[in-house]
Amino acid sequence: MASLQLNLKPFRILTPFKYTSSSPSSGTPKWGKIQCSATSNPKKSYNITLLPGDGIGPEVVSVAKQVLNLTASLEGIEFKYQEMPVGGAALDLTGVPLPEETLSVAKQSDAILLGAIGGYKWDANEKHLKPETGLLQLREGLGVFANLRPATVLPQLIDSSTLKREVAQGVDLMVVRELTGGIYFGKPRGFGKNENGDEIGFNTEVYATYEIDRIARVAFETARKRRGKLCSVDKANVLEASMLWRKRVTMMASEYPDVELTHMYVDNAAMQLIRDPKQFDTIVTNNIFGDILSDEASMLTGSIGMLPSASIGDSGPGLYEPIHGSAPDIAGQDKANPLATVLSVAMLLKYGLQEEAAAKRIENAVLETLDKGFRTGDLFSTGMKLVGCKEMGEQVLRSIDSQRLAAV
Repeated sequence: MASLQLNLKPFRILTPFKYTSSSPSSGTPKWGKIQCSATSNPKKSYNITLLPGDGIGPEVVSVAKQVLNLTASLEGIEFKYQEMPVGGAALDLTGVPLPEETLSVAKQSDAILLGAIGGYKWDANEKHLKPETGLLQLREGLGVFANLRPATVLPQLIDSSTLKREVAQGVDLMVVRELTGGIYFGKPRGFGKNENGDEIGFNTEVYATYEIDRIARVAFETARKRRGKLCSVDKANVLEASMLWRKRVTMMASEYPDVELTHMYVDNAAMQLIRDPKQFDTIVTNNIFGDILSDEASMLTGSIGMLPSASIGDSGPGLYEPIHGSAPDIAGQDKANPLATVLSVAMLLKYGLQEEAAAKRIENAVLETLDKGFRTGDLFSTGMKLVGCKEMGEQVLRSIDSQRLAAV
């Protein structure tokens, strides 16, 4: 297991931690229950909004909530939850992908955990009635403009990567993606006809200086806390929006003399991520490039089912979610990998609540579970132990509980 330092604190358990198993009911799996409690007088209490969403979202969020609860009981923290609909689930329930009440509750919480959004069922809907529109509205409504997406090749999963061992080993990078601007939000946009009468669809890639400056600052600060290297990815040889992007990022570099800044065109960056991913430390880029590059980076790690993300703004609660989709083809079959969502909870604790000791417990538990050879189908290889979503979650819980026993 990788060497990680735990910052353990005194605690008092009132109720022993136990696992109980139950068979899946038809449709949605019924998870094993957790019986645990926090200290009688929790040091801190937080309000968490849960947005399970669609497909495998409810399954992975259920596991992550159990992990969060047990970790809280060991750290003397209390969590209060409010579950709200979003995406396709909200469409079926209310007729819109992001109900006003969901956004209101999310804004009033300390952090938001999102599962996944979308599915074949709603693919034919008009754009304003697609689940993905609800996600864009949620990001915009919360003002979470900076998306942090780490991609680390864990020693236990080197052989799960599609790259050669010598290329994948040691990869540890962070993609800082601008999240509320660019072509996904730019105007004008829509449909029309050109001078020949052909139907056209059009979108606008547009960035204002303040949008570039604020995401660049997050990226420089992130790089400063890592290895001090920042690569800004753009298409400044073609796009005016990228020309402004490069100009503003370059100007800001003078404020961070301890950070080495380089620039790279997005097509080259896509190639370099596969050719030599270890050259990257922190990458900052716009909305659409970040969407693509971070998904590409996920495959360096072996599976998109391993990558968490944190979306933060200047103020207010952050949004934490796995970067994988809703995977409707395996929904309800106990096949999903919950580790990206579990690691998203660790990011929620670390970045959203500044509970670093609690976050470290979860990160260490994930490493220990992988050390023991447990793998969901997306990571499985010969010699490993194939488990489902529920069992993988239970193994993480056992690893967290073993930290308590070790401390005692």
